[in-house]
Amino acid sequence: MSTYLPSLAGGFLIGTSAAMLLLLNGRIAGISGIVGRLAQGVGLTTNLAFVLGLLLGPFIYLLVFGGWPAVQITAGWPLIIVAGLLVGFGSRMGSGCTSGHGVLGLARLSPRSIVAVATFLTAGIIAVAILRGLGL
Repeated sequence: MSTYLPSLAGGFLIGTSAAMLLLLNGRIAGISGIVGRLAQGVGLTTNLAFVLGLLLGPFIYLLVFGGWPAVQITAGWPLIIVAGLLVGFGSRMGSGCTSGHGVLGLARLSPRSIVAVATFLTAGIIAVAILRGLGL
């Protein structure tokens, strides 16, 4: 059970923060939208607080669980950079990212979010299959 506790706590905190932002500010907790508005200088206080909370999350994890989570990245920097750019492009093209569509969109039964999440998952499955087929 202790191996699932960090994931359970993280999921609870993500859901709680998304619900609080929606209920208290009427805003969807889509990270791409929050970062985009922050870059434009819109809603500085709320957007900056949300982004700072994301950045402080790993340090809070360290304090609570006494160590960093085990993370292993086997891809090289060029692939990571290309993947990051594609995710950014896709989130702008899809009018949102996995956090906005996946966490709140699905909870609100938004048809657009259901299609977006199905597309994210399908594209991810195809990408993994192609990369594994290429030996990457």
